[in-house]
Amino acid sequence: QVRITESGGGLVQPGGSLRLSCAVSGSIVSMNPMGWYRQAPGKERELVVIITTGGRTNSADSVKGRFTISRDNAKNTGYLQMNGLKPEDTAVYYCMNRGYWGQGTQVIVSS
Repeated sequence: QVRITESGGGLVQPGGSLRLSCAVSGSIVSMNPMGWYRQAPGKERELVVIITTGGRTNSADSVKGRFTISRDNAKNTGYLQMNGLKPEDTAVYYCMNRGYWGQGTQVIVSS
């Protein structure tokens, strides 16, 4: 049974940073596709950044240069480093690994 568990969300001021974690069990985090999505209130879920099946990293234009995806294969955990956070980054962030999804972690960017 695959389990995806996100953590690391919270309240942060504009310009701040957060690192989200994605703990994977029953699957292998190094296997693609693996990525992060987000859903803001009243909006559809959207791609943040993904490592595709072919190994290419694709990011939403809105986060390029600010958000970075990474993985620790030994811990079977993925990460999303978010810098320069803006109020418009407020959303529930979801990790996806090979089509499996977690429950999400809330990120609120506000002063």
